[in-house]
Amino acid sequence: MVIVVTGGIGSGKSVASRILSDRYALALYDADSKVKELYARYPEIVVRLEDVLGETLRDKDGVFQPHMLASVMFADRSNVAAVENVVFPYLKNDFREFLEKHDNRAVFESATVLEKEAFSGFGDLIILIDAPVGLRLRRACDRDGASREDVISRMDKQPLMNAISEGTAGSDTDASWARALSRIDHIIENTGSVSQLEDSLFDVMDRFMNIN
Repeated sequence: MVIVVTGGIGSGKSVASRILSDRYALALYDADSKVKELYARYPEIVVRLEDVLGETLRDKDGVFQPHMLASVMFADRSNVAAVENVVFPYLKNDFREFLEKHDNRAVFESATVLEKEAFSGFGDLIILIDAPVGLRLRRACDRDGASREDVISRMDKQPLMNAISEGTAGSDTDASWARALSRIDHIIENTGSVSQLEDSLFDVMDRFMNIN
């Protein structure tokens, strides 16, 4: 059983993932954090990325610099796809190994899984945790001790999540967004307390487990 939890910055998806992990004895796999680990575990990833991007991603001491990769990626959208083509096979293989170690029961947390064709058809249940953009912004600022400008800059890199929060990601969106929206099984509005979030999650899981 693989439960996918997604949502934008400040939505509460990490809290939701921990709740599900604890309640249903599911191993927790944070995809965003795991990618960072993969760069350290497999140095050949950085070498391959430098080859496909034609850019140096290491400092003068040969140490990989994530900010250099981010700068190159977001300078050109085609670079994002090039990076994902290199990194995603490692990520998917790492998750398969993770599942095998945990009896094939896990929560897969990712902010971008819906938008990635490489993960099409992935997961048994996809739950999107959402909240108004303004609330997400305040939460992220409080959580990270970051300025509004810094958080807004990060949020701008998640246009689909922002559109969902603003109610503008509808049937008239482009094909890739339409496919992403069609994959969502449940949307939980996380605007209240943690106990209210728990109740919503347990209700979704009860229905899912009764069906299956």
